[in-house]
Amino acid sequence: MMVFFMRYCKKMLELARFHAILLLLLLNISAVSAEGIRVLKTEARIVDGRYQFSADFDISLNFVVDQALTLGVPLYFISEFTLIRPRWYWLDEVIAENEQTTKLSYNKLTRQYRITRGSLFQNFSSLGDALRVISHQSSAPMILPKMGDYIVAARMRLDITQLPKPLQVNAMATQDWNLDSNWYRWIVHPIGISAERERG
Repeated sequence: MMVFFMRYCKKMLELARFHAILLLLLLNISAVSAEGIRVLKTEARIVDGRYQFSADFDISLNFVVDQALTLGVPLYFISEFTLIRPRWYWLDEVIAENEQTTKLSYNKLTRQYRITRGSLFQNFSSLGDALRVISHQSSAPMILPKMGDYIVAARMRLDITQLPKPLQVNAMATQDWNLDSNWYRWIVHPIGISAERERG
């Protein structure tokens, strides 16, 4: 009877381990699919007679990047906007380019996240709140010199060149640090400003 009970316990333990491993795999798969940066919404509007473009991004840090941030490694996010005039007879013309860097850091003593843009900074008690602010990016106002359709391209990426040197080597060898929305393009009609999304 005792031998039977021991075998039963051993099989139940193996079954519990199998379920635990399966659950971890499923959680890992769902976490991987949610990681990275992607564009949620884009907009074009007129500000003081100039055009300003904005994009809302969804930013989700993976475990490796989140742990590095928690241990005191600052993260630098670069948002880019490019205004392009398409030309059928030659290469497209780049009218204007705009790039902004946002630094995200964590202070262990105060347990606060800080966003820094130039000399301006803002503190947050949670990572989610900080990422929500970083996720909304706007270009500097731009002038559209001629009538016609224009293409606006927006992108956000994590700048691995500003990581500490040992992490830069690691970032080049793995995909953990490859957080990049890739270029997202949409067409802008200057009269009335309507934005049509274009994949690419």
